[in-house]
Amino acid sequence: MINRDLFTVIMAGGKGKRLLPLTQDRAKPAVPFGGIYRIIDFALSNCINSGLRQVLVLTQYKSRSLEMHIKRGWNFLPSTLDQYIDVAPPQQRVGPEWYQGTADAVYQNFYTIRSIGKPYCLILAGDHIYKMDYAKMFDFHLENKADVTVAAIDVPVEEGSDFGIIQIDESNRIIGFQEKPANPRPMPLNPKRCLVSMGIYIFNSDIMYEKLEQDAHDKSSAHDFGRNVIPSMVKDFGVFCYVFQDENKKESKYWRDVGTIDAYWEANMDLVNVSPQFNLYDRNWPVRTLHSESPPPKFVFAQSDEEGGRRGMALDSIVSPGCIISGGKVEGSVLSPDVRINSYSYVFESLLFNGVKIGRHCRIRRAIIDKDVNVPEGTVIGYDPEEDKRRFKYISPGGIVVIPKGAHITPPKQVSRAAVPPHV
Repeated sequence: MINRDLFTVIMAGGKGKRLLPLTQDRAKPAVPFGGIYRIIDFALSNCINSGLRQVLVLTQYKSRSLEMHIKRGWNFLPSTLDQYIDVAPPQQRVGPEWYQGTADAVYQNFYTIRSIGKPYCLILAGDHIYKMDYAKMFDFHLENKADVTVAAIDVPVEEGSDFGIIQIDESNRIIGFQEKPANPRPMPLNPKRCLVSMGIYIFNSDIMYEKLEQDAHDKSSAHDFGRNVIPSMVKDFGVFCYVFQDENKKESKYWRDVGTIDAYWEANMDLVNVSPQFNLYDRNWPVRTLHSESPPPKFVFAQSDEEGGRRGMALDSIVSPGCIISGGKVEGSVLSPDVRINSYSYVFESLLFNGVKIGRHCRIRRAIIDKDVNVPEGTVIGYDPEEDKRRFKYISPGGIVVIPKGAHITPPKQVSRAAVPPHV
């Protein structure tokens, strides 16, 4: 059922500094995920599945890739029925500055949002991985006659310091906020867990306009919804907490902030298990994206020879269209379209972006290789931490080696002819 009272704004202009070098040439929401998707596809799919068909995506940082992805992959809504997903780069209507914070991003687009004339506004971040029916949250907002509703999920207390912490009373009314505290306050009935903001808000539009106007003229404000606007409303407005209901339908709720290389790698690894933590295959909650025109993936060479293991195969992995596994072995990995793995090579627990070519006799372990990188024959990545530090600039705290887009990798002086291992 299409909701015509709720207008949606997705904030997708973040730099994603902690995801460098993946965000060196693209905005964080445009970073590939799960083989064929971009991170923003999950928020957009949630909107479509929730019956929200009027969506404005606010872009800023290196937005070309993101804008083209939305233009080509998300242009299927009928404009004649006033349904659309539009992209809005910074307009600088209210001043010469770029967006100063999440609240300022919306404030700078007041002209557009007000002209739509919807009584309610949904504010989303475009850089999280999850499945959520926003219509259920909107029903909660209306039932409680709220002025603003904040979506929240419970997490272990030891993880809470990375988020905004919410305190609620017995009616789910918010009575307090802590912004990334060193010692998060636990939930009253569960001292091991705390409620954290998901960065998802529903406002009564007239109240949102009033509060953002005030915030815009407050020189001491960081102009952020979670840090400034919402906490300032707790005392005098009806601010309620909607506890996340997961459409992923697994034992534990799934919501991932993939803001660091390690978190991003782990979220991709969640997809390749026999029973994946995050289910991409649920036809009742489809995740949409721009599909490539590449042919189906192909696996060639089925025999073993004297060098051992010349067999094209992939185990516990996602293999996208256009991939050719030509006599190599892939295990526990995610391959984007048009990747080629050549003979006698082994790729383990790695993410390979579009157009990556792995030469013969390579060993790739716990790595992220951005698009259009040619890995020379005999290259070894992820097996010797000291050697990795000497050769590669980007290594995460968890030891994930990241190769930037189009990077040149110096061929090894000597190529090992070791057989493809059956396991690590």
